[in-house]
Amino acid sequence: MLTKSPIIGANANYDEAGRLLASAHISCTLPEVFANVRAGQRVWLDDGKIGGCIRTVTDDQLEIQITHAAETGGKLGADKGINLPDTSINLPAPTKKDLEDLPFIVQHADAVEMSFVRSAEDDLRLHQELEHLGGGELGVILKIETQQAFEKLPDLMLAVMRHESCGIMIARGNLAVECGYERLAEVQEELLWFCEAAHMPVIWAAQVLENLAKTGFPSRAEVTDAATGERAECVMLNKGPHVVEAVRTLDNILRRMQGHQMKKTAMMRQLHVYAKLNGVV
Repeated sequence: MLTKSPIIGANANYDEAGRLLASAHISCTLPEVFANVRAGQRVWLDDGKIGGCIRTVTDDQLEIQITHAAETGGKLGADKGINLPDTSINLPAPTKKDLEDLPFIVQHADAVEMSFVRSAEDDLRLHQELEHLGGGELGVILKIETQQAFEKLPDLMLAVMRHESCGIMIARGNLAVECGYERLAEVQEELLWFCEAAHMPVIWAAQVLENLAKTGFPSRAEVTDAATGERAECVMLNKGPHVVEAVRTLDNILRRMQGHQMKKTAMMRQLHVYAKLNGVV
């Protein structure tokens, strides 16, 4: 059960005979979405680690049948994301909570990242609020993390250019869930092309060197993924007990890749292998 009330989540409760007494439940910090969801639509939790389908919708809760999880089950921690890729969400942006936070941001930050932006009007409202608070000079980063944002990318980019400093974040965790993992490579490629054409800075974000940051051991796939981040202006790492090592490793990877690639252009530098062979011959 996904509840509108901000109550503490709990596991399912069974009697001694194994009969279900109460379903597992979690709460949603953005209850306004309840007005937009419909039965039969998909729900993904924690960047797609757990997935399900909405069975029933009431004013206070959604009943979700879990259809995707690890064979051994999965644990859902606090403050994890909820994605509704089939739902056309009609919510104001910035949200009420965003507006409450903006005065602090204007006083203490150099830039603001706008989550779940969906239209050029969202950025316009943010721009007006920042001007009203005396923060018109703040940089604005639009987080592209929904299919709606991806489809309206040109309009969003033109809108954010109202700000003196601006950029785009490719938030690949949510974007993969929204657009489908099989489309992520194509989608992030198109985003990089658009931003390079517009001379707009890009942040390459979500799950970069995540295994290394969490366990101390990187996978081969994530090293290759981190190298692709060289085509962006900034790469964002997630937290973890080995994050310092992850930063050092990322720095090493990006410094090496700079000689091979600049944005979308291959540099065709002399290869070390050729230099060694030439020295022998």
